[in-house]
Amino acid sequence: MSTTIDVIATTVSGSISDWGKVKRIQPLFAEHGFEDLHLHVVDSHIEAREKACELLTGGRRLLISAGGSGTFNAVLEGCCDTGVPLGEIRLGFLRKGSADLIGKTLGMPDEIEAAVRVFADSIRAGHCIPCDVLSARDSGEDTAPRHFIGYGGAGVFGRIPHFTENRFMKWYKGVLSQFFGDLGPFTTGMTLALLEKMVKGPLGRQEWSILADGQAAVSGRFQALIIVNGYLGPDMPYSRDDLGSGRFHLFALRDLGSRNLLSQARRARDGSIMQDAARWGMEHIPVEGKLNLQSAGGRDFPFNVDGSTLACRGAVTVQRVDSINLIARLPDQSGG
Repeated sequence: MSTTIDVIATTVSGSISDWGKVKRIQPLFAEHGFEDLHLHVVDSHIEAREKACELLTGGRRLLISAGGSGTFNAVLEGCCDTGVPLGEIRLGFLRKGSADLIGKTLGMPDEIEAAVRVFADSIRAGHCIPCDVLSARDSGEDTAPRHFIGYGGAGVFGRIPHFTENRFMKWYKGVLSQFFGDLGPFTTGMTLALLEKMVKGPLGRQEWSILADGQAAVSGRFQALIIVNGYLGPDMPYSRDDLGSGRFHLFALRDLGSRNLLSQARRARDGSIMQDAARWGMEHIPVEGKLNLQSAGGRDFPFNVDGSTLACRGAVTVQRVDSINLIARLPDQSGG
């Protein structure tokens, strides 16, 4: 097998049992005939981004991220850093982390033997799906854009990474994932963000003005602003679009007061809010070009970039900038 594969794996991501997957990646791919595989173990998302950039600059074009959504997004940003046309790159998601919604959407099993078998069959068949790449840029002209696929957002949603993305949290996330599954850390982060919001009360209320494709869309107080590429599975079942549809979506959860916040959050979490969106204050804005979120009074706010934080000074602009090929399970392929 002449195909060269580069796997970028983070040391501490996912549950405790996930941490042992790294050492099994190379031998399992070799069992499927992929001897030309290079495993790059990194200790942070910054290193993952730098390694992806280095590999692509050196001519490699098939990368697999082994980690959670943060690792995957770091590898994606490394791809964007190079200037290499994203259409030339094949990118895979080996699930070894928390809230790995893209990996699930691509049909990648959590169990390592089954995942490698899916990768082997799909790589041989050259099977990928196109996925739109979004950029988020702070209002300051001196800042570089962040790139992501999957989800992003502001309000309560933008605060979640504060509770889930630091080095100490990586260890508690491993324990949470071990006992409560790969959404345990996300759920914990969401719960802490909600409690913080409730404690702040009126002081935590925020006015927003939202423009979509150059036109005023909605305005007012919102608890959460959630952006998705398309369908991300039952854990975030808002849009039914394909990931490469050419448009993305904003779901804005209106501020109905602290008494309704937990009920809104619970229904947003399981997707049932879409069955009676008007009652629970959910607004849906599809976006073909650019989305602009402006905080009243130029108030600073954190923006969630697929699990990491972009600090925004009063406003953020989100737009589709490119498309990349994601390795996906073959339609008739069993996940094992």
